[in-house]
Amino acid sequence: MATIRKRGQSYQIRVSCGYDTKGNHKEQAMTWKPDEGMTERQIQKELNRVAVMFEESCMRGFRTSAIKFEELAEEWFEQYAYLNLRHSTFVEMKKLTRRVYPEMGHLRIDKITPRQIQAFVNSLAKDGANQKTGKPLAPKTIRHHLELISDVFTYEFYL
Repeated sequence: MATIRKRGQSYQIRVSCGYDTKGNHKEQAMTWKPDEGMTERQIQKELNRVAVMFEESCMRGFRTSAIKFEELAEEWFEQYAYLNLRHSTFVEMKKLTRRVYPEMGHLRIDKITPRQIQAFVNSLAKDGANQKTGKPLAPKTIRHHLELISDVFTYEFYL
């Protein structure tokens, strides 16, 4: 059952999504703002409709876009990569996270811009990116980093 709370001119809708494997309670929330000129009765009717739709989507596994890149990437590794990639490919992709997570892991998926991804790619192409030789990374290695990021975003899109 969704919990609805009025917050100024908008409403916050919270839905319980159960518990994770560690026993922690999981919730998702969204904010809904009524259109100008709606009557109180129209607001209540539309609010209830939006709450029911949000609750149903949460029960189907929908996740709000407030998820961090690292959290989604780890889910991708566990739910997709481990099951569908060769072991050696899986291990090599996990190694790529050493560079990707410090740059993008803390960012929300919906807030990552192409400009940020390009800045990350540019940093890989600069001197010092390769910690052993102090040179830039090879173009193929940079493409592997981009493939990891792309795979995670593709996985998020199809959820």
